Formats: sequence, structure tokens, C-alpha cells
Amino acid sequence: MKTSLRITTGLLAVAASFALAAGAQAQSTNNKTYSSMVGAGGSYFDLNAGQSDFAQDNVAPWDSSNTDTSYSAHIGSYFNDNVGMEIGYTDFGTVNRAGGSTRARGLSLSLVGKFPLSPAFNLLGKIGTTYSDTDTSADPLSRVATGSANGFGLSYGLGVEYVFTPQWSALLQYESHDVQFAGDNTDRIGVTTLGVRYRF
Repeated sequence: MKTSLRITTGLLAVAASFALAAGAQAQSTNNKTYSSMVGAGGSYFDLNAGQSDFAQDNVAPWDSSNTDTSYSAHIGSYFNDNVGMEIGYTDFGTVNRAGGSTRARGLSLSLVGKFPLSPAFNLLGKIGTTYSDTDTSADPLSRVATGSANGFGLSYGLGVEYVFTPQWSALLQYESHDVQFAGDNTDRIGVTTLGVRYRF
């Protein structure tokens, strides 16, 4: 966990550096250039790190955790300046529960949208489906279902993109995924991340 925290902190520091550099560059770049960056379509790849929040109930008297470090990567392409498709992979992390642990991962396919808020900012949105894969262990006395599970569930998200060069931008995003767990249970995992995106 300490290693994951150090990695996440490093990524956040890099993203913050990008944002500071972008602010300085924005003062010397005219609106016409930024307008073309914000409005451009094309394809992209992004890397993100942050925190996941498992909505599963805690089980007394065992110590439980609902959050862990999460990592994700997406690749997508816009059909036009505002609408596109995206595929992604998310490692939601591992949490302690009912004397055992629960790990979750997922592949997602989403319809994405982009709406300019200003010459350098975009509002982002997505909706689609996530194919999740989970592994759950628990103390037998907890009566929590254990084992592996997978299946499709609804996913959606909102975010803000700060464009600071024609190729690079910084992202702040929140996503919600309906994830399949052992015992035919479906629960939500929310993920808040900071990341960087490269357009090509």
C-alpha cells in the first residue's frame, strides 16, 4: 500500500507540474490556438491514478476497508469534435472485508462526449458498460459469498480536461461502475482519478 501511495503521489505531482506549466503557457498562447485544440477530434490515450470506493457493506466484527489505490488506462477516438468511443482497463484495487479480501478489475466500453467550457477547458462525459472480474475471500463465519465472479454492468463518468498543448492535457475524472461479485451480487465501485492524456 505504501508503494502504491508513493506511485500515486508521484503521478499527482507530475500532473500538477503539467498544470502549472500549462498556466504559464496559457498566458502566452492566443485564444485562436486554444480554440483549435479544444475543438479538435482525433484519437487519444490516457493514464490515470486515484482512489476507488467500494460500496459493499462492512461486516462486523471484522475490520474492513472500502477504499484502495486505483489505476486505469483508456484509448479512444472521436467521430467528430464532440462524440466518440472509448475502451479502457481499470484496476480497482483490493479491500479488506469479512476477514478476507476483495479484488476487482474491469474492461469498459463507453460512448464519450466532450463539451468546451472555455478556450482551454473541456467538460467530459461517458456512459457504457464494464465487464468486471472479481475475487472474494472471507471468514466462513461471516456468511459472505466467496469465489470469483464476472459479468457486465452499467458504467458512467464525468470529468474536466485542461488542454495545455495540442497533444497533451490533464484530466480530473469520476467514474461509477456496477461490478459483479460472488453470490450473484452487484455493487457499485466509484473511482476518482487524476491523469494525463495524449492525442495522436
